[in-house]
Order: sequence, then structure tokens, then C-alpha cells
Amino acid sequence: MNRQRFYIKMVASSLLRRKSRMLVALLAVTIGATILSGLVTIYYDIPRQMGQEFRSYGANFVILPSGNETSMGRELMERAVSFLPAERVTGIAPYRYHLIKINEQPFMAAGTDLAGAQKTSPYWLVQGRWPEAAGEALVGQEAASTIRLLPGNRFTVTGTGPGGSPFSVDLTVSGILQTGGAEEAFVFMALSDFEAMVNEKDLIDVVECSISGGGEILDALAREIGEKVPGVSPRLVKRLTDSEGAVLTKLQALVALVTIVVLLLIMICVATTMMAVVAERRREIGLRKALGASNRSLVTEFMGEGIFLGGFGGTLGALAGYAFAQAVGINVFNRSIAFNPLFVLVTLAASILITALACVIPVRNATEVDPAIVLRGE
Repeated sequence: MNRQRFYIKMVASSLLRRKSRMLVALLAVTIGATILSGLVTIYYDIPRQMGQEFRSYGANFVILPSGNETSMGRELMERAVSFLPAERVTGIAPYRYHLIKINEQPFMAAGTDLAGAQKTSPYWLVQGRWPEAAGEALVGQEAASTIRLLPGNRFTVTGTGPGGSPFSVDLTVSGILQTGGAEEAFVFMALSDFEAMVNEKDLIDVVECSISGGGEILDALAREIGEKVPGVSPRLVKRLTDSEGAVLTKLQALVALVTIVVLLLIMICVATTMMAVVAERRREIGLRKALGASNRSLVTEFMGEGIFLGGFGGTLGALAGYAFAQAVGINVFNRSIAFNPLFVLVTLAASILITALACVIPVRNATEVDPAIVLRGE
């Protein structure tokens, strides 16, 4: 125990005698550990953050009827959807389509789960409001301009149901939909209103799903549903999944590259500081070796100093790194980042390892000091 106390006192006094140099090294380790901790946290949180961002661009997974079928039963749809992990699902919106006429002009009507559509298509811009009551509809801007409709106006929809029976329904415009896409020519209503209008229930043409996860996760889900639920054909929306995968890969590669550069800079700074310390202490080292000190004791002392710098700087940097990652998450993604104690341990271990490696060359120089030459003043 006395030996351990003496060793700790020796290392501490050595560090305190060279405050300016050690503070520079400690600052370098702390800053490096801060960036390392922050980047590692961001690296592992990027898929979640970017996944949430990409969900604002619409559905990335669709379920269609297989074969030559144009629709699927509600039971079949619910069975297929049950395989989607709830923790990854942002929204699910089933759709049913039918050709209608307004003022004798043809348009496409779509019945859907309006709450689910808001989640799968958050980029939809509505002038007015989403339908809330029975008999209300969301009219695309193109359709509204053609027949001159505004929020609050009533209009009559006519057509022929799938069974051949004609229908005529009065609807109220709750809002005008702008998407910049084909949806602007559609009339959207609650699925219950749609089914009552065409007099046909429990059939779905397509299910749009917004799911957090990369291409590999979605591919696995598509294979599982395709194998276990005959009658449906799950597909990925490639333009979204491919873009998401490409962006994530590039961002993670950039973060990894910056992390490697930071680690190298820490090594260089610590190695330079320790080499300067060894140069300053050459006479002391020579005297100690002349009095019988072994190379092992020198290695232990200098490594102890380096490991102390790495441990203390790593601890400070790990805590500051979380604050750095949190700031990036809020300012860039508008979302907070969860604290992960594992990243503190990773940062601490990496800081100690890097400083230990940085001390290898200075320690070797210390062991190569020749007492006879140094004590002669050469």
C-alpha cells in the first residue's frame, strides 16, 4: 500500500512541477475526447435522426395485392401490417381508389385513414383543415382549380360503383391539398365515407407505410411478409430508401474520418509534450539510472503520467462531448440525443489507449538515456 501511495505521489508531483506543459497536453486530450465523444454519439444516432427526417418525405414501404389482383381484403391487410415492428412504424395509411365525376368532369377519389395519411405524408400542405366529420373531403389543388372549389364549398360527386349501381353524394370541402404531385388531382375522404359512397366494404388497393430503418431492415421485412402472408406483395419505395442509405453512408464515413483525424492529433500533441518532458528530465533520469533505477520503473512512471492525462482528460471530454452532441442534435435535427453511458466508457478507454500509445516513443527515449553521458553534461 505504501508503494502505491508513493507511486501516485511521485506521478502527481511530476505533473504538478510541469503545470504549463501538462495543462496543454490535458487540454488537447480533453478537446479531443470531447470531439470523439460527440462524434461517436452522433455517429450512432445519425440513423435514427436522419430516419426521422426522411419520414417527412413520405412512405418508404408499400403493400400491394399480389399477382393480377387489384385489391386485397382488410383481413389480409391487417395480417400483413401485423409483421411491422410497432417501435419502427411512423404511420400506416390504407388507400382505396375509384373514378368519380364532379360537374361531369372525371377525377379520382381516394378513401383512406386520414390520421394515418397525415403521418405517412407530413409534407402535404392543406389550405383549410383536414376532414374531421362525415361528409367532408380534402380536394387537390388541381381539381379545386378546375371546378372552382374553396374550403367550405359543397359539391356533388357522381359515379358508378364496382357493382354497377350509380351513386350521387354531396360532400363539403374541408381543405385544399397542395403536394406538388399527382395527389393534387385527387379527392380524399375518410375510408368509411368512401365505402358508403361506392357501396363496397373491406377492400384495400394499397397500404402506404412510413417505417424508420435502413434498406436492409426494410428488405428483411418485405421478405418476411412476402413469405408468411400469401396474397400480398410488399415493396420498398426505392427512391427514398436508396437516397436515405446513400446519405447515411456518406455522413457516417465523414464522421469516422474526422474521428480518426482527431485521434491522430491527440497522439501527436501528447507525444510532443511527453518528449519535451523527457528532454527536460534527462539529467534526472540519468541520475536515477546511475543510482540503480530500472528501465521498468521509468516506463511505469512516464506511462502513469500519460494514463492519468488520458483518464482525466477523457472523463472531462466524455461529459462535454454529450453536451456537444446534444447541441448538434437540437440545432441540426431539432431533436435531442439520448445519453448513453456506454459512450462515456468508450471515450475514456479510447483516451487512455491513445495517450498510452503516444507515450511509447518518449518512454523509449527515456530508457535509452546513458547515465555516464548525461552526468558528464554532454
